[in-house]
Amino acid sequence: MDLNRCPFPSRRSPVLSANGVVAASQPLAAQAGLSMLQKGGNAVDAALATAMALTVLEPTSNGIGSDAFALIWDGKQLHGLNASGRWPAANRAQAMRDAGHLSMPQIGWPTVTVPGCVSMWGDLSERFGTLDAAQLLEPAIGFARDGFPVSPVISQLWARAQPNFAAHLDPGIGGWTQTFTRSAQVPGAGDMWRSPGHARCLQGLSDRGFGDFYCGEIAAEIIKYAATTGGLMSAQDLAEHRNEWVQPISARYGDVDVWEIPPNGQGIAALQALAILDGLPARDRPPLDAQRLHLQIEAMKLGFGDAYTYVADPQVVAVPVQGMLDPDYLAARRELIGEHARMPDAGSPPKGGTVYLCAADRNGMMVSLIQSNYHGFGSGVVVPELGLALQNRASGFELQPGHLNEAAPGKRPRHTIIPGFLTRAGEALGPFGVMGGEIQPQGHLQVVAAMQDHGMSPQAALDMPRWKWTKGQTVEFEPGTDSALIEALRARGHDAIVMGDSLSFGRGQIIRRLSSGAYAAGSEPRTDGAAVGY
Repeated sequence: MDLNRCPFPSRRSPVLSANGVVAASQPLAAQAGLSMLQKGGNAVDAALATAMALTVLEPTSNGIGSDAFALIWDGKQLHGLNASGRWPAANRAQAMRDAGHLSMPQIGWPTVTVPGCVSMWGDLSERFGTLDAAQLLEPAIGFARDGFPVSPVISQLWARAQPNFAAHLDPGIGGWTQTFTRSAQVPGAGDMWRSPGHARCLQGLSDRGFGDFYCGEIAAEIIKYAATTGGLMSAQDLAEHRNEWVQPISARYGDVDVWEIPPNGQGIAALQALAILDGLPARDRPPLDAQRLHLQIEAMKLGFGDAYTYVADPQVVAVPVQGMLDPDYLAARRELIGEHARMPDAGSPPKGGTVYLCAADRNGMMVSLIQSNYHGFGSGVVVPELGLALQNRASGFELQPGHLNEAAPGKRPRHTIIPGFLTRAGEALGPFGVMGGEIQPQGHLQVVAAMQDHGMSPQAALDMPRWKWTKGQTVEFEPGTDSALIEALRARGHDAIVMGDSLSFGRGQIIRRLSSGAYAAGSEPRTDGAAVGY
């Protein structure tokens, strides 16, 4: 890794630290996590305080009503936690079809699954943390109670979200305007924002424990609001929620192992694409070479083809995880890539709106954590007295009868959010992630390839211009992409489009352990975030 090489324009240099580092999409949240390290807490404490603060500081992407996933390196081995929730028991896919829906809607109570975020905080703290809930929640409560200045990119996302909810007549969505506007106006960059309901909810968790969200006073308020606004979530749905400790899955790229959470997350798409690329000459070409990007795009499309077909809740249906990562199967998929773009399709494997943050401490513990409402503020359903926005993860279900990911009560939908982690020869290199819906596995591929093929630092890998496949042959590129590169990709059959801004190209954070034992961290230049250490 070359820490001095800066091949792309950047506002930032890699942050180097020996004692610990936190990287997040909002600077105040990163500092909240760092304060836990300075109090003697570990990387899990730092990650949790950061995650809690982000529910206040970046409500445009996540909240107390989010779902979450995490990868934790305890110093010796990697652990995975799936904290995604299930569709309430009273919901039915056929009822959605009978109401005229051909696909799942993106707003309203039918899109809400039981939020897993708070239970993740509790499970991680109990198993790995050293500080108590009151200490972890203190920064977040302070931001919600006393206020904070809204950062620039978050203010833009807030303004973009307002039209989706402000005039909506659904009673469950009416709480959005009450909670997230003042006099029908959203905050601008630098405006002070306070969230008294949010502070009350967080204080309840501090006073009564994280279980209060599922079986206590907070749970009761959620169910009361559901009953009066058309929601089908019950007290039993909340009380029966459990997270799942999972064995992370991996693929080799060069001399590193890339780790992801197994389905129902879509991290397996990134693993498939990287494993396919590992056998192609893309690794030998310059970072922004047209042939290199063509091969990356085609490999990613093959990964998505399988993910959209097979990724679902493995507790309910048989997901062919081993088959999707089988070397012979991936070799056959690799042979499909030619000199021209092809439509993404699924193979037949052998049977067998989001925030991302990462943290590391002086003892080598590292955390890769992601929590998300899905589409911005989520479902639009907000419990006003709690400032509690509920995610819309159920919109990740399919309504096609018989699809592995068909919506069903008690089932978890396909998830876009995926924390990543790198190891080499069994030793931790560090956490990484790129948030932003379907950009996430594509961002994973691009930053891993940049670091491994070209020795880029975490910051340089995040600074590198990105592409994003959307559908069919359409691939979007960031503003300023070289016109000759665009034309070369069009000649290969790609419908290459240069976008007007970079807001849809993901927001990532990376921490890498250096051979000296210190850390190098990078934070996304496309948002307001920061990497901080001491």
